[in-house]
Amino acid sequence: MLISSTGAIEGGRVLYTIGKIEAASSWHPEGGAPLQDNWRELILRDLIRKAEDIDADAIIGLDYQNDGAIRNAETGVKLKRIVATGLAVKLSCAA
Repeated sequence: MLISSTGAIEGGRVLYTIGKIEAASSWHPEGGAPLQDNWRELILRDLIRKAEDIDADAIIGLDYQNDGAIRNAETGVKLKRIVATGLAVKLSCAA
């Protein structure tokens, strides 16, 4: 799976866009980072799995953003998560 944070893939040309995909970290306290040290790897692995499920050759425009915070009804703690988004694409020549 090829991945790019830009709108292009080196050595390949986007034939068509399949669609936007996203994956998220686990919920964690608003003031901190996800509890897993390898949270980026886990999110990216999930994003790649989703792209493979729809037969994409690459993910372009990869971006990480904070999702809106929610308040846990039981504890009152504000929780957030990090969401990775990208466009799943088919390449004219899968590199």
